[in-house]
Amino acid sequence: MKILVTGAAGFIGSHLSERLAKTGHEVIGLDCFSDYYARSLKDLNAADVKKSGARIFELDLAESDLCESVKGVEVVYHCAAQPGISDATSFEDYKRNNITATHRLLDALKGSSCLKMFVNVSTSSVYGKYATESEETVPEPASFYGVTKLAAERMALTFGAENDMPVCSLRLFSVYGPRERPEKLYPKLIKSILEDTEFPLYEGSKKHLRSFTYVDDIVDGFVAVLENMESCVGEIINIGWDQERSTADGIKAVEDALGKKGKYKLTSPRQGDQLRTFANIDKARRLLGYDPKTKLVDGVKAEVDWYKEKIFGVV
Repeated sequence: MKILVTGAAGFIGSHLSERLAKTGHEVIGLDCFSDYYARSLKDLNAADVKKSGARIFELDLAESDLCESVKGVEVVYHCAAQPGISDATSFEDYKRNNITATHRLLDALKGSSCLKMFVNVSTSSVYGKYATESEETVPEPASFYGVTKLAAERMALTFGAENDMPVCSLRLFSVYGPRERPEKLYPKLIKSILEDTEFPLYEGSKKHLRSFTYVDDIVDGFVAVLENMESCVGEIINIGWDQERSTADGIKAVEDALGKKGKYKLTSPRQGDQLRTFANIDKARRLLGYDPKTKLVDGVKAEVDWYKEKIFGVV
């Protein structure tokens, strides 16, 4: 199939693009290579994606002409977004890159006779501080990120229903692994331990509970949609590891993988941070046969090994 992946040079999008290309699909990747973090990191991802046979084009979903990019596309995975919870990111950026960009992509696909599925990639952040229930739970986002991702999700599903377009939305839980964004817990902690510098630890965060989900398990869920498209139309589906571990457990896994303790400096709690995520994946198991398998210690070891090989001392 001809498959379009947005955010194809990013963390999750690059892994998905590689997997799809290696299994024989024609993959068209789009990425705007924003300055949210160092372009050199995205260039590394893009180089690996291109080796798999996928093509990547530099386009801004919120501004560029998308007509040529969507021609003949049968499936879209919309991974591109303004990510994370950050005081340095304005609401305008979240709105532009999560809402406007999503609407323009949907509008470019309107009336397509080829499209078999539009997969909107959402987040557990739409649930709010406690993300523990099923997809039927009323969302209560506690951050601009969560608010705008929920708006994009509702818009995509409504657009699909009104325009006879097959749309589903996957809500992802605490994804980690090789190529993870540099401001996230694991790469930031790995860097600080390797460089023997202090790690700024949000007060109380060690007690936070997370469904830490290895990126390959996330991609398994994405691919399962291809095999169950009819069952997914109009659905919201949680994708994640249905076991919760504390942030303290994650920190220990990094320290064990590196064989060295970190140095920590407590900072004020982060506004809008989730206190607990626990992926209820009953629906994903039923509709997709979804079954994540990667243990935290194994996934963290893989991320540490990747960081030491690709990033430390290089970028």
